[in-house]
Amino acid sequence: MDLPEEILPLSWMLGRWVGVGTGQFPTIEDFRFGQEVQFSCDGRPFVTYWSRSWELDDEGNRVRATATESGFLKMGSEQAVELLLTHPMGYSEVWEGKQQVTAMEQDRILGAKIELRTDVVARTSDAKPYSAGHRLYGLVDEDLLWTFDMAAMDQPLQNHLAARLQRVDAEA
Repeated sequence: MDLPEEILPLSWMLGRWVGVGTGQFPTIEDFRFGQEVQFSCDGRPFVTYWSRSWELDDEGNRVRATATESGFLKMGSEQAVELLLTHPMGYSEVWEGKQQVTAMEQDRILGAKIELRTDVVARTSDAKPYSAGHRLYGLVDEDLLWTFDMAAMDQPLQNHLAARLQRVDAEA
């Protein structure tokens, strides 16, 4: 499929990614998690995003599901990026940031990063207190690295999650 010109700067994300990360926050015990992420395009000028994760035990076995999120990513003007996310635990977020291609070879993106901050966090009345976030996604040595800083539970913005994911399926 030919990608819409508007999302060509995001083409490095397209596909299915799987890997392992770590989680921590002052109000919980540290943990390891597995994650699967899918970025896809149906021909319209945005990327569809879906993620699920699960806690891992010391041997790397799945213990329990931990998070699911889905949304849409699109380019704005001057390398601006917008991300809309929804979580079944009662959150919806609007993220804004910038995309930067850091390495190219011919027409192939070999290095890139996206840095995003929440503009709006909406939550249902029974969702845990969560007020702000900062995310960084990067293409490094053909892997997708990402990190999520969170302000929640009366704690200031600080690292909560980080993972390294390998592409297992490229989008056709």
